[in-house]
Amino acid sequence: MKIPRYYEKLENYLEPNKTLLIFGPRQVGKTTLLNDFLKTTKLKYRLESGENIRVQDILGSQDFDQIKEFVEGYELIAIDEAQKIKNIGMGLKIIVDQIPGIKVIATGSSSFELLGQTGEPLTGRKRTISLFPVAQLELKKLFNNYELKSELAENLIF
Repeated sequence: MKIPRYYEKLENYLEPNKTLLIFGPRQVGKTTLLNDFLKTTKLKYRLESGENIRVQDILGSQDFDQIKEFVEGYELIAIDEAQKIKNIGMGLKIIVDQIPGIKVIATGSSSFELLGQTGEPLTGRKRTISLFPVAQLELKKLFNNYELKSELAENLIF
């Protein structure tokens, strides 16, 4: 069952020439949130995974021309598991500085690692969302109080 999340409308957080960083522990729905957004966006986008060696090589290279060629022609670049890319902060900085009007979304389960890699290079160039396990307020949209109380112990497991 898909549970509606607080941050469902990612377009409200996207800005030209800024990176939207979505942090959170494993299995909280970062990739689902990203994929659901991409299914509905009218923006021309490119979705890549930080687990892809080719993507790691290009975005970690700090080679302006190579990175620019990789993203040109798109309005939105989305990178899932971005923390897997060495020097991802500099790669994202090059994208938002060199491609006018581009929007970028990067997800990462290791928020400390991703934030550490993106902190300084993206100063003034990022917005962040911390996605947590499902909250009671989100569950309340699907279940009544009786159902919530009976499942409370299960829902509190993080």
